[in-house]
Amino acid sequence: MKINNLILASGSPYRQVALKKLHLDFAAISPEIDETQQPRESPQDLALRLGKAKAWALCQQYPAHLIIGSDQVAMLNGKQLHKPGNRAKAIEQLQIASGNTVTFFTSICIVNSKSMLCMSDLDICSVFFKTLTNQQIEHYVDLEKPYDCAGSFKSEGLGIALFEKIQGEDPNALIGLPLIKLISLLEKFDVHVL
Repeated sequence: MKINNLILASGSPYRQVALKKLHLDFAAISPEIDETQQPRESPQDLALRLGKAKAWALCQQYPAHLIIGSDQVAMLNGKQLHKPGNRAKAIEQLQIASGNTVTFFTSICIVNSKSMLCMSDLDICSVFFKTLTNQQIEHYVDLEKPYDCAGSFKSEGLGIALFEKIQGEDPNALIGLPLIKLISLLEKFDVHVL
C-alpha cells in the first residue's frame, strides 16, 4: 500500500501535529460519529470503541486507504473530564486535578478500507499534578487558554509545569495520538517510518 493513502480520521490540530512528526504524507478528515458513552462502558472500552468508530466512519468515502482513528478519555476520581470550553471551567478542572492523578486512556486504530482488516491498541498514561495555588492555575489558563483540551492543559507546552510526574509509555498519548503504538501498528500494515 502506498504511504500517500493514509487518512487521519480527526479534525484535531493536536493529532495532526503529532502525526507530522513521523514525516508521513496523510490527509486529515474529521468523521461524524456519535460519541455518547454507553451504559456501564469503561473508559478503556469507550476510548477503543470511539477510535474504531472514527476509522470505520471514513471507509466508504476512502475505499483503498489506511485510516487512523484515535480517541481519548480522561478520568479523575471516577469521573470523565471533558474539554472545558471556557476559562471558568478550565480553572475548575485544574482546581479539582490539583494534587490528584488524572488517567488518560488513548486508543489507536488502523483500518485498511480495502481489505477491511482492523487493528487497535490502547495507551494508558497517568498525570500526577502538583498541588497548585489558584494564582498558578489562573496564570496558566490565561497564558495557554487550554479550552479545547480534556484535562485543561497542554502537556506539549507550559502545561508540563503543572505536573509532578507522568507515568506511561508514550508522552505523545497525552496529545491524543500514541505514536509508539501507531508506529507498531503501521508496521503490521507494511508501512515503515524508518
